[in-house]
Amino acid sequence: MPIAFEKVSHVYSTGTPYEFKALDGVDLAFTEGRMTAVIGRTGSGKSTLVQHLNALLLPSEGTVRVLDREITAGSTPKGLKKLRGDVGLIFQFPEYQLFEETVLKDVSFGPKNFGASEEDARKRAKQALRLCGLEEQYDERSPLELSGGQKRRAAIAGVLAMDPKVLVLDEPTAGLDPRGTEEMMKLFRTLNKKNNKTIIIVTHDMEQVFQYCDEVVVMADGKVAAHMSTDEFFADSSVCRGLGILPPAIIRTCDALREAGFDIPKEIRTSAALAKCVAQQVRRHG
Repeated sequence: MPIAFEKVSHVYSTGTPYEFKALDGVDLAFTEGRMTAVIGRTGSGKSTLVQHLNALLLPSEGTVRVLDREITAGSTPKGLKKLRGDVGLIFQFPEYQLFEETVLKDVSFGPKNFGASEEDARKRAKQALRLCGLEEQYDERSPLELSGGQKRRAAIAGVLAMDPKVLVLDEPTAGLDPRGTEEMMKLFRTLNKKNNKTIIIVTHDMEQVFQYCDEVVVMADGKVAAHMSTDEFFADSSVCRGLGILPPAIIRTCDALREAGFDIPKEIRTSAALAKCVAQQVRRHG
């Protein structure tokens, strides 16, 4: 089942002095079962793009196909509740959406709203909380008592409890420290690889893209500037630089070493592998 945009444009504030075309004739098909990064400069259309996936925004022109649903400009979409159960959208700072007395009640809210019984909702909430790394002792705590990272996990668990087929994440690690960021990205990778969730993540962090994502979509001026595998995208750092994107640190380091005369294979992706490669060449020529 496709997740695709066909000639999609989106215009904000139509007919006013503030009219702005945020998407301009976008043609794009996401690969199901993959973890895809959507990147680009601020104002390039990234967030506008992903908000079409569960009809928070509707196309001004064109058609969006999401799983077994079709959303066409000018028509009134049907079955939005089911769509929003299948496509979970997590915004920046989702912890601001926590509102119930306890963590368990908050995470149970979504499943109950979609028709689950009280017992089933609690069961699904507990499973989602454990998956997100929040153990039983947090169930009856107030969300206000949690740390920033724990609030983020609880908020994400609230979406996962509805068991979406597609998880859309808009800058999900914003404001987290390096450890919290790493833990969160590993969680998304697990959801993708072990739980078979299609993950679409909007991010400015090229380190995250390089380490965790399978494919890259580059947005520029409301259009798709590039769509390729992560390996292809980072194989030549000039592609990144040409799009105004700073390559990951490991790529920049490899480039600098090649300029210094070292033979660094393209498949080097970690600092440990790079260090081993450099050490071997130093010993040979030492």
